[in-house]
Amino acid sequence: MLDSYEDFKQSIYLLTKIDLNSYKERQMKRRIDALITKHGITSYAEYVSKLKSDKHLFDEFINYITINVSEFFRNPDQWNLLEREVLPALFECFGKELKIWSAACSTGDEPYSMVMLLSKFMPLSKIKIIATDIDRKVLEKAAIGLYHVKSLKGLPNEFLGKYFTKISENTYKIADSIKSCVEFKQHDLLKDPYPPNCDLIVCRNVLIYFTDEAKSRIYANFHSSLKKDGILFVGSTEQIIQAQQIGFQNYRSFFYRKG
Repeated sequence: MLDSYEDFKQSIYLLTKIDLNSYKERQMKRRIDALITKHGITSYAEYVSKLKSDKHLFDEFINYITINVSEFFRNPDQWNLLEREVLPALFECFGKELKIWSAACSTGDEPYSMVMLLSKFMPLSKIKIIATDIDRKVLEKAAIGLYHVKSLKGLPNEFLGKYFTKISENTYKIADSIKSCVEFKQHDLLKDPYPPNCDLIVCRNVLIYFTDEAKSRIYANFHSSLKKDGILFVGSTEQIIQAQQIGFQNYRSFFYRKG
């Protein structure tokens, strides 16, 4: 590139309020450079100028820099542990109507998985989940509820027949009864206020893309957002280093309890 990536990061922050300094630089810069090159643009300054005037390019950029790899019941063993041990403990502590936040929810696979799992314990009318993501486009996809068959590979068969309709050879639509249990909102983990008094926060396979400083800030905010004895459910590559210093106790693998 002909100009400074540092200047580019500042310009993007002014334009979007997304702080690229909080992402691992080598990985993010490589993704952005590939996107710019695809459009035949030769400088960061030119790209920023086009982002300001071209809504399609702007939406593509936001979608591209946010990581949107997701699937239903990703890492099934962890969901089985959630069903067998974690949820029953939360029910005993807080009652059945839990306040659950699915943070960085991407295309909705995770909060919808949570609704289906909770449906084994209570009627859908009693389930309400807050689901947030920084990317408006993926939230729109989540609200529509259409999924490629690849996203369903970990879905228990009992839910596929009960809550999904096959639309085409590779596309399924999730039931409106499941969609109605989730409230989607745009939210930036690095700058927006966190929902208070949560019983369970699910944030998985996202923070691996952030710097250690940003991760520490987010984990501390999650801790503040949880009730005492509330649980944080993280991804399989996101063990919290020195969790006790933040105020978390190791509850089960990939589950942390607020002390």
